[in-house]
Amino acid sequence: MSERVEVGRVGKPHGLAGAFFVDRASDDPQRFAVGVQLLAGGEPSRVVESKRSGGRPVIRLDRDVERGTVLEVPRTELPSPGAESYYVTDLVGLEAIEQGGPTLGRVTDVVPGVANDVIELDSGLALPFVAACVLEIDLDRRTLIVAPGFADHG
Repeated sequence: MSERVEVGRVGKPHGLAGAFFVDRASDDPQRFAVGVQLLAGGEPSRVVESKRSGGRPVIRLDRDVERGTVLEVPRTELPSPGAESYYVTDLVGLEAIEQGGPTLGRVTDVVPGVANDVIELDSGLALPFVAACVLEIDLDRRTLIVAPGFADHG
């Protein structure tokens, strides 16, 4: 498991003073409070301005960062996920295997979807992150077991 956890990415600029929207932002609004230290592109950065616009976080850091830069925090700063909850960083790299069938690929990301989150695999497959599809997640074995019928074998 990673020692750092992504909490967002530098999005499009907001205003002229260097503030930006946080894309893929953490659900915890305190994660972007003034004074909080983040790792921006692996380098320490402090939040010097924080507000919301259109329901999304907008922040300015104490240094310039490029759009797309990953914003992270040390894993030790996060609470343990609850039962049946996972941090995306823990799922990335898991081998997705169809129950009783073939390997489908490795998890590259979990992205928000309209009805549910979507698991993206390096094979190009996208799977719904719902109980009917994902039967088991084993972080120790680094596997994700998928119910039959969710992967098109062409």
